[in-house]
Amino acid sequence: MSGEKLSPRQKMIGMMYLVLTAMLALNVSKEAVEAFKNVDKGLTQIIANYSKKNDLIYQDFDRAASENPQKAGDLRNTAYEIKQRADETFNFIQGLKIEIINKAEGEGNLAVRGNEVFIEEIKKIDENNIPSEILIGANENGKAYDLKNILNEYRDFLIGVLEGKNPTSEEAIRDMIDTNDGKDKDGQSSPWANHTFHTLPLVAVICILSEYQVSVRNAETEVLNHLYTQIDASSFKFNKLVAIVMPTNSDYVTMGSNYEAQVFISAMDTTQKPKIIVGGQELPLDEAGRGIYRAPATSVGPKRWGGIISLKAPDGTDREYPFDASYVVGEQNVIVSPTAMNVMYAGIPNPIDVSVPGVSPDRIRVRVENGTYSTERVTDSRGQAFRGSGSVTPTAVGQNVRVIITADIGGRPVQFAPYEFRVKAVPAPVATFAQRSTGTVPRATAAAQQGVFAIMPDFDFDLTYTVTGFSILYSDRGNDYEESSPNSNLTARQRDLIGRLVRGNNLIIKDIKARGPDGRTIDLSPIILKID
Repeated sequence: MSGEKLSPRQKMIGMMYLVLTAMLALNVSKEAVEAFKNVDKGLTQIIANYSKKNDLIYQDFDRAASENPQKAGDLRNTAYEIKQRADETFNFIQGLKIEIINKAEGEGNLAVRGNEVFIEEIKKIDENNIPSEILIGANENGKAYDLKNILNEYRDFLIGVLEGKNPTSEEAIRDMIDTNDGKDKDGQSSPWANHTFHTLPLVAVICILSEYQVSVRNAETEVLNHLYTQIDASSFKFNKLVAIVMPTNSDYVTMGSNYEAQVFISAMDTTQKPKIIVGGQELPLDEAGRGIYRAPATSVGPKRWGGIISLKAPDGTDREYPFDASYVVGEQNVIVSPTAMNVMYAGIPNPIDVSVPGVSPDRIRVRVENGTYSTERVTDSRGQAFRGSGSVTPTAVGQNVRVIITADIGGRPVQFAPYEFRVKAVPAPVATFAQRSTGTVPRATAAAQQGVFAIMPDFDFDLTYTVTGFSILYSDRGNDYEESSPNSNLTARQRDLIGRLVRGNNLIIKDIKARGPDGRTIDLSPIILKID
């Protein structure tokens, strides 16, 4: 057997067999064999740990399916099918352990209580006939042969769930649930049941069965982890958001009609450039990966164009997205277009682009009602300038801003119809902890956080609010414990309070203050989270 490559289980079984056989041959006292009870206790603890870990993964599947049934619903169903098969296999092994112990110890023994085994209560630890009778049988028709079939079916089921997408996990599962026949001391083939259980003392057999239970739960975890990654395996990943303004019908309107636009956030992946084909030609891309389409305006009237955007998905496939668009070529006119949104916010510069086709910018004058105009370009929190020739700072909320353009055309001033924008107040930021302001948070997630942050989830501008202080309140058995931070970061004492929280406790973060880009410090609503 020196040239045979043994699995970890076979090595462990062989070692246990040799040690036990040697101890029995030397007539070593039962007290020495008692040490093997500790082995089973350790395996039982490992099983408990895997069970807890798997329960958390099933909760994650439930949460994902609830949030997005279309994406995660089928995967959740497969996960619970895995749970059913794993439980059936685990319980069959548990039944064998109980049957062996009851037959050896007699009914009413203290080693079996309900469906649990207490290894330390077993008295006949060196009994080696009963395990063989039950597992191997006089005619080699014992229950170990059923166990082998069940383990093989469970292993093949799990490998089938992987669908060839994870060779590493497949190999690990084959190693964990290995039921290949072995070889006896003469090098002859020995059936798995005999090679694994024949004439071994009861305590060794129980340990081996427990180790198979560990493998059942470990393999369950392996496949569940892979399956959970498949929820977003084919979903695109984005690392940048951009505000987009899209005219609903056309960007050309006549006097007396209404201009209407859709305003939304566009997500992009700056690490991957798309391929954009229009009229059989690939468009050049800018630094943000956006295609640049140019067409000379040689005639007045509506124009249609379109093409295909091709992008490689995370699963390696190429996705194609056809698109079409239209525009209108009109006579010379004035254009005032907001570059960040279709509304303006009071008290802050709103970038706009003012131009009159065919007229030099130095011959254009801008006048604003309910606000002020500046030619200074607006930058975001990263110091990057918004697109546009200037900005408007509205004065009052509830009253429209009117942008009035006068251009020097042909040596005489021409005033165009005013452009109006609705004015809204800048919303207050929302304080978050672990990207939440309400609801539940896993204890491990809470313990891993660095601090409290202020975000503006429904605001189009990239304004930054800095948290300048907050307190954490924790109540336990009628006592309140409170610790404060002078900035946005958790202090050591606050981390200690969070570390005391258990499932069902409330984590209260209050007295949150944040400083805005205008230098004002405001109070934010408290955060109340329940530890999950």
